[in-house]
Amino acid sequence: MARQVSLQRTRNIGIMAHIDAGKTTTTERVLYYTGVSHKMGEVHDGTAQMDYMPQEQERGITITAAATTCLWRDHRINILDTPGHVDFTIEVERSLRVLDGSIAVFCSVGGVEPQSETVWRQADRYGVPKIAFVNKMDRIGADFYKVMDQIKARLGAVPLAIQLPIGSENEFEGVVDLIDRKAIIWDDESLGAEFRISELEGELAEQAQAWRAKLVETLADHDDKLLELFLSDQSISDDELRGAIRRATLGLRLVPVLCGAAFRNKGIQPLLDAVVQYLPSPLDVPPISGINPRKEREEQRPPDDDGPLCALAFKVQTDSYVGQLCYLRIYSGKVKAGSSVYNATKDRKERIGRLLKMHANKREDVKEAYSGDILAAVGLHHTITGDTLCSMDRPIVLEGLNSPEPVISIAIEPKTQTDQERLSESLAKIAVEDPTFKVRVDEETCQTLISGMGELHLEIIVDRLMREFSVKANVGKPQVAYKETLAAAGSAKAVYERQTGNRGHYGKVVLEVAPTQRGSGLGFINKTHGAVPKEFIPFVERGVRESLDSGTLAGYPVIDVEVKLVDGDYHDVDSNDIDFKIAAQMAFANAAKQVGSKLLEPLMAVEIVTPEEHLGDVIGDLNSRRGRIKAMEARGQMHVVHAEVPLAEMFGYSTDLRSQTQGRATYTMQFDRYEEVPAQLAQEIVTRIRGY
Repeated sequence: MARQVSLQRTRNIGIMAHIDAGKTTTTERVLYYTGVSHKMGEVHDGTAQMDYMPQEQERGITITAAATTCLWRDHRINILDTPGHVDFTIEVERSLRVLDGSIAVFCSVGGVEPQSETVWRQADRYGVPKIAFVNKMDRIGADFYKVMDQIKARLGAVPLAIQLPIGSENEFEGVVDLIDRKAIIWDDESLGAEFRISELEGELAEQAQAWRAKLVETLADHDDKLLELFLSDQSISDDELRGAIRRATLGLRLVPVLCGAAFRNKGIQPLLDAVVQYLPSPLDVPPISGINPRKEREEQRPPDDDGPLCALAFKVQTDSYVGQLCYLRIYSGKVKAGSSVYNATKDRKERIGRLLKMHANKREDVKEAYSGDILAAVGLHHTITGDTLCSMDRPIVLEGLNSPEPVISIAIEPKTQTDQERLSESLAKIAVEDPTFKVRVDEETCQTLISGMGELHLEIIVDRLMREFSVKANVGKPQVAYKETLAAAGSAKAVYERQTGNRGHYGKVVLEVAPTQRGSGLGFINKTHGAVPKEFIPFVERGVRESLDSGTLAGYPVIDVEVKLVDGDYHDVDSNDIDFKIAAQMAFANAAKQVGSKLLEPLMAVEIVTPEEHLGDVIGDLNSRRGRIKAMEARGQMHVVHAEVPLAEMFGYSTDLRSQTQGRATYTMQFDRYEEVPAQLAQEIVTRIRGY
């Protein structure tokens, strides 16, 4: 089977935004106008095709990134609709890892909101070109120009308006195309499928002329070819403008901005045109780089169907009909259903049973997939998120995915022995699907503790356990995932020595330890200059890392420390790798007891949008929760409060906020950093944990 659409005409894009900006509604309209679906799905009544999980339909939110494919103007567009809630940020992270371009959706009233900034930074980290879509232009308080200013101020981007709204709020009816200098007005009766294009007149023509001049000036600042034309006073054609916009967008120098109202079926067709015109094909982005595990050197894999296979598994999903689905982005080569591939990350062969083109939870079998494709495979039993699949004769390992650490835990206890077995199996499946979800058993209480990114994250997982996996269990109250760090710098030594008959055990380790800045993790440095044989050094580091799993203060994981191996000793006959691992654990424990530890708690960045009459109550309540007010601003008729609050004080906040503000205020919260717990409170927590 030959490739149906060329690589040059392929677009792999994601739709990303803050919660409730209208991502899924936009995707549903795209599917309708491209002919994939014949009826518009709506988020509010649970009929959105991309929100197929029962939990998504009931709550009206996106939980898991859903994939689909559509055709527009002879181009194939593979779309990943991502969640907006911060608890499911891993879905955005792994989607952006494999995408070539993205649409950032902004609410015309809310503008650049906290999660907008988070997903924007994620896209920047992976070098993903973006176009912006200012949605909900029909809402009261809609302000296209304010959102443009916020994109510049808060995101540090260069917004380039290529459209202007015609009217706003209830009077929003269409857009001005600044490149073609035409007005586009949508027909309500045809559900936006039909629109008319007309000439600009009067005040609208003057406004468009002024903004087009701004567009040309901004482009000239960011594109050398256009700058030459601009400085020589030559006329600039529409095609030259589009070419300059494309070059600057692909170079991450600016962001084209469009507008519309997806729910009112306005603005979607020009958005699709912009995707085709300005976002990259797989040929427009740099070749993927990875490490050849056999030669231990970096290699590249350009997109080429005839090249060696190189694909990244970016998502694993349990499917009740076909078992485990493994989502792949193919960067190079091609793969057939029924063929064998090499998992270079795991160093083992796998067999692909079936290849599926996904449309949300519906699937279509395909016989072959090519470079640039995003699809799902069945039969990969050992492949997990972040693994690289490739040709056996040309192995390569791509960079995996970084998963944020969980900040909240709950205890879960099965009701019967049957439920115990079912619970273990179900948790293992969910843990494979979701890298931000962790399971552990408390050694003292023997309770099963599940950890995640927030209350909603764990609530969804518990709901899935009971509904999808039929597990009956009792669930405890949420607990904060505290951490520990060292209180000061120090050093300690340890000697592990045993005699067990023929051969003994001997390893001596001297460590220097010190706390480091937040977010730095573990820094391990070998400074022994041969005192410890180099083959034992990795086991010293492994011993230190295992020691970090449980601190000396209250048994919480230890973070942000630097450990130097400064001296040691060994025996020619009796020493082995395990001896040095144990000696390292003993030395670190001695050092930690000597310098003492501090308790750290997750600090959350909170944004509250409230009417002015309730502002005082909201601020007073935040102060009582050990919150710090960072900034306040007016947003239309509402006031926005930016604060930092410990997660421990935010349980049940949504209910309290509703009661304080008569249900009129809303809030969003996302993890910011770990910070030291006040001494008295830390003592209470440690006393409670230790049980005395």
